[in-house]
This record gives sequence, C-alpha cells and structure tokens, in this order.
Amino acid sequence: MPADYLHGSETIEINRSPVPVRAVKSAVIGVVGTAPAGPVNALTLLLSGSDAGQFGAGAPGFTLPQALATLAGYGAGTLLAINVLDPEKHKTSVPDGAVTFTGSTVSLAHAPVMNVTVKTSTGNTTLTAGQDYTLDTGRGTLTRIAGGRIDAGADVRVSYDYPDPTKVTAADIIGSVDAAGKRTGLKLLADSYSLNGFDARILIAPVYCTLRSVTAELEVLADKLQAVAYVDAPVGVTPQQAITGRGPSGTINFNTASGRLRLCWPYVRMYDAQTNADRLEPLSTHAAGLRALTDLERGYWWSSSNQLLKGVTGIERPVTARIDDPQSETSLLNAQGITTVFNSYGTGFRLWGNRVASYPSTTGLLTFENCRRVKDMTDEAIRASSLPFIDQPITQALIDTILESVNQYGRKLIGDGALLGFKCWYDKKRNQEATLADGHMLISYKLTPPPPLERLTLESEITSEYLVNLNGNGGNA
Repeated sequence: MPADYLHGSETIEINRSPVPVRAVKSAVIGVVGTAPAGPVNALTLLLSGSDAGQFGAGAPGFTLPQALATLAGYGAGTLLAINVLDPEKHKTSVPDGAVTFTGSTVSLAHAPVMNVTVKTSTGNTTLTAGQDYTLDTGRGTLTRIAGGRIDAGADVRVSYDYPDPTKVTAADIIGSVDAAGKRTGLKLLADSYSLNGFDARILIAPVYCTLRSVTAELEVLADKLQAVAYVDAPVGVTPQQAITGRGPSGTINFNTASGRLRLCWPYVRMYDAQTNADRLEPLSTHAAGLRALTDLERGYWWSSSNQLLKGVTGIERPVTARIDDPQSETSLLNAQGITTVFNSYGTGFRLWGNRVASYPSTTGLLTFENCRRVKDMTDEAIRASSLPFIDQPITQALIDTILESVNQYGRKLIGDGALLGFKCWYDKKRNQEATLADGHMLISYKLTPPPPLERLTLESEITSEYLVNLNGNGGNA
C-alpha cells in the first residue's frame, strides 16, 4: 500500500489472471534456390501466388520458380524464399556471334539475357534498342522495328550475358555471415523471427539438398529453428542405394541420424507446359507443400503420410507398394526411415512414411515427424508466452499464474486433439532456496502427442461355434 496519507478510500488493481498462450505458426516453409529474376540473397516473404512472380517464370536449371509453383499447388500459405543466384557473379558471357532474323524476330540460345549488344553483320555498327529493335530480356527475343536498320531476314551479330545456375555452388546455398552481420543463403532464415515474428518450420533446398554439405547445414539450421528439413536422394538412385545410403558404406547424403531431417526418395514426375512433357521434380518440395497443407486443414499433429500428392503424373522409377507385404519396397524404405511414394492399384500417388532420420537407430514418439512437431510447437508457444512473467517478484501468486496459464493451454491442445494428455507443475524439491534466491525458478510440464497408426494388426480366428446357428427353417428359429 502507498505510504502517503489518505483520508478516504482507494482501489488497488491486482491482475492474477492467467496469460493466454498463443499457438505458433507451423505452416511456414523456408525455401532456398536459384531464380532468373527477383531479389538476391534477401529473405522474401511470400503470401500469395502473385508474390512469387517476382522470381520469374520457370526455366531449366532454376530451382526456385519451379518449387514455388509446386508449393502454390498445395496452397501452402506462408513462404520465406531466398534466391542465391547473383547475375553479376553467376553468369556466362556469350561472345559476338551471328544470328538470323526469321521474319521480324530471332530467339537467342539462352534466356533470360542481360548486357546485350547488337551489331550489323559486319560488326562495324552498333544498333540501338528502341530504334532498331526491341528486346524481351526474359525470353531472350529480339524483334526488329520497321523503319530501323535491320531488314527482315537479316543477319546481325549479338553478344550478351545470361544468368547461369550451374555456377551456383553449395557454399552459395549454405551462405555466410560477414563482419557486419549480413547473412546470405540458408543463414538468412535466422533473421525471420526478428523481421516477421515467426520462423520457418519446414525447410527445403530443392536439388541442392542432395549435396552432403547442404544436408548438413539444413540439419544444423533445423535444430536451431526447431524445424524439420526435407532432403532428397540424388536423381538415379535405386531403392537399394537409398537404403545403403543410410550406412557408412553409402555414397549419398542419407547417412544421418538426425531427428530434424526427413529423407525423401524417389523424384516424382510433373507435366511441364513449356516442353509439353513430364519433368522430374524433387519429392521434398511436394512433401513440404503437403506438410503445410496438412497443418492448415487438419493440424500439425496429423501425419502427412498416406495423403495424396498434387499434380504428380508419375515417379522416377516404379516402387512396389502393398500395405500387407513387409517385403514391398515401400515398407523396406520406411523401415529405414526413408519417406517414399505409395502408388498401387487405384490409390493415386501418396506420400508414404512417418519417420524422421533418427529412425531406426532410435525409437519412440519423437521419431514420428508429427510428434516431433507437436513437441516443438508446444515448447515454443509456452516459452514465448513467458515474457510477461520475466522480472516479476517470485511469489506464490506468480507461480499459480504461470501454472494456470500453461495448464490452460494444455487443456486447449487436448481439446483440439493435438495432445492426449498434459500436466504442468511446480516441483518444490527442485526449486532450492539458493536457486530461487538467485532469481531462477523451474516449472515442469509433460505431454503426450498422438502417434500415427503406422501398423494395424488384425487378428482373425476360425471357429466352429457358429455352426450351431444352422436350422431347417430358412434361418428362422
């Protein structure tokens, strides 16, 4: 009570209400790749399909536009995109060479293009854009302007540069942090929380994730962000090589026991309108999109396994798939912690597999991806909600408020179906006098997420006991 003299009455407001715990955004995908346009080494927040257009149209070798188009097919909410292709660094120069206009246009051998110089066939006169021709840099197309110095069907000499994704290295994808704290590549994802108030929870680096160094960096980043990263085996790997790759004699990026990685094999096929043919695409991109879609439609506590992939027309190679055969390739792959595609008679193409890469070297709830994510989301939500309690006096009222806040959130998660049980408590024995006197208090909680029904055993029994039901009255007693 204030010590000032008062002849009358006053009101002292005391707030002992529990602090609401807010759920964490789970359906946030962080994707790193190469694009022919758009920001370079910038963390770009994409909230709609139109936002993705800034990275240009899909083109061979550029991984980011292709991945964004696939993710859009899943309606995958929030994306954090990073383009590491720097056209000033990752480029190839095409020297002065002859090209011939077919009528009024000519297409260069590469697209997009930059630093274009057009000269007459003799090479003595430089032609002027906007007067002699127009240039579509995105398509690499020159169009002659009537009245200019280029005749229909004429030859000209053209030199130009084009962004070359083959010059992008694993170091570019992984990124770095300079002396000023500026990040590039995957390391940019660490900036998301301070910029946007949330982290990426699903990480992919399509195509480049097949490199061991990139897989290792994804693992480190996923552990830091409490995320799960999806990685593919390289194109052309057989089921046997994928399984062998889990061990020391393997030659691919699957030799890991990380609880933060989900291993994907094989590549899938999708129709490409530009070529009017199917193309191969990483399964990891589809798995990430399906994971985000599952979060949004059902909840992060649901497994994404046994759910239909979108836009898939086939798989890289046939995979035997039966739910009642432990020797089928889908079962053999799952048994080694590898997520695959289930495609049997009338099933469509389904993602198949629940486990992260820590399985089978370890077992238990946290080897199921959905259980790992339930634990992550719950931990962060509770941790983030503790800010109002920091620096308050340690009193019984504070302890009661913290416990009720956390237990109230646990009850909500149980009601949602995200948890089977939850309890938060204050353990007096573990909060010693000296520790409390140092301003340090321990609050404990435990939870049980629902594991997916991965194996269903149906026990059948043959018996003669129902023979006694037979009679001669057409079944009537």
